[in-house]
Amino acid sequence: MQIQNQLEQRLASLTPSVLEIINESRGHGGYFEGKESHFKVTIVSDAFVGLRAVQRHQKVYALAGDLLAPAKIHALAIHAYTPDEWTGQSPNSPKCMGGSQQD
Repeated sequence: MQIQNQLEQRLASLTPSVLEIINESRGHGGYFEGKESHFKVTIVSDAFVGLRAVQRHQKVYALAGDLLAPAKIHALAIHAYTPDEWTGQSPNSPKCMGGSQQD
């Protein structure tokens, strides 16, 4: 099973109203077709109500578990919101200095 699909299944346990997982591996060094190493997660869930940003990230990291390993996910950008905070978009990721210039 693809890493992105596994991550999506695990984060579904937070019953998100919005869950977007973008494979950003293409913009990073060492990219090859099919690589899954860098992801951006935007997630909106009631599970984050009352939690600080670091606590929200800890929840996501705990669910990602063994996917956060050198041979799997190298980088995970997390944008975690409550439904009241969600404005409909998350920030763009910065360009990687060692990455591909292709978009």
